[in-house]
Amino acid sequence: MALTGRTALLAALGSLPVGIWDAGWTGLLAVNAPLALACACDYALATPVRRVLLTRSGDTAVRLGETADVTLTITNPTGRPLRARLRDAWPPSSWQPGTEIEASRHRVTVPAGERRRVTTRLRPTRRGDRHADRVTLRSYGPLGLFARQGTHRVPWTVRVLPPFTSRKHLPSKLARLRELDGRTSVLTRGEGTEFDSLREYVPGDDTRSIDWRATARQSALAVRTWRPERDRHILLVLDTGRTSAGRVGDAPRLDAALDAALLLAALASRAGDRVDLLAYDRRVRALVQGRTARDVLPSLVDAMAGLEPALVETDARGLTATALRTAPRRSLIVLLTTLDAAPVEEGLLPVLPQLTQRHTVVVASVADPHIARMSTSRGSVDAVYEAAAAAQAQAERHRTAQQLRRHGVTVVDATPDELPPTLADAYLELKAAGRL
Repeated sequence: MALTGRTALLAALGSLPVGIWDAGWTGLLAVNAPLALACACDYALATPVRRVLLTRSGDTAVRLGETADVTLTITNPTGRPLRARLRDAWPPSSWQPGTEIEASRHRVTVPAGERRRVTTRLRPTRRGDRHADRVTLRSYGPLGLFARQGTHRVPWTVRVLPPFTSRKHLPSKLARLRELDGRTSVLTRGEGTEFDSLREYVPGDDTRSIDWRATARQSALAVRTWRPERDRHILLVLDTGRTSAGRVGDAPRLDAALDAALLLAALASRAGDRVDLLAYDRRVRALVQGRTARDVLPSLVDAMAGLEPALVETDARGLTATALRTAPRRSLIVLLTTLDAAPVEEGLLPVLPQLTQRHTVVVASVADPHIARMSTSRGSVDAVYEAAAAAQAQAERHRTAQQLRRHGVTVVDATPDELPPTLADAYLELKAAGRL
């Protein structure tokens, strides 16, 4: 039962004569008796909230930064019209700041025996699952003096997926992939490539690619063209330990790593390679294996949606052992982790030979663009100190990267915007060189 603002106003006006006539409680009751009767009738005529039926429909998944519409169907099985205000409650991260009140509250009028629909538009600000909370109904009587109020549990889940903003780079990377595949007249050579076809020699071709037997059968020089082998295995390893929680700009490092992994997965699956995913810190957080080229990207996006950084130190030995079990045959292992000196020197370097002796390894890390801006600071004492600190940080990352390269690891260190295309280029270079 709820007292409305209209009732409070009438009650205040009704009690005004008490102070003028000094009639005491008898006068007050006499003045407010009609109002009390009106309120009682209004409450009795308000549609019971518990008898209203609520069901949901609409979007179950949305990319971060986009909108999702969830429809609530209100069915009034009673013989009275329903006049109500409705609040569809969701977690605060389901909306942009400051838009929750407008988006979650609705006015509805449902005639007796009919149904109406209202739509709640969500715009989540974080990845993961967003679960609907309670739906609160306040049902008013015909005079609007009193209202019945109650809540309903109407379950619904919207999964917020990674935004995959780097997909804008995919067309250019696919164009280069087609060149490597021999669909244009570009010669690729290297150990592990497959013979594709013969074509006529053009100036600039490597003379070692001339096929002398084919040349003897025709009047022009014939050269062999090659294409990278297909059906290679790629394992994307996401380090979800504490270093992935560090924020670069407005997002954790993990989000930039997810975006880079998705671009590489999309490119590799188009190249005919098999892509698996492992997310690990001290235990397996996500594992995607054995998906077809058509299903791999949706499976990865779905698995990545709920990943959050764990505020623990990553167990490098456990990560390596799990990666080796996941990739028993020769593979390309792409480890998205940090280049901070301590975690690499104390954790990764001691176990790195276990990976490199069997697999081709790429280490990709998210660089902070603010460090690069700090390194160019001048004009004040504080700015000079900032530049010195930034230069020291950059030198440490460079030294760590050189240590990894001495173990035969390909290192990709780039800012969040540049990491996805740079990592894709590294994959294409390895493919062109026949190292997959």
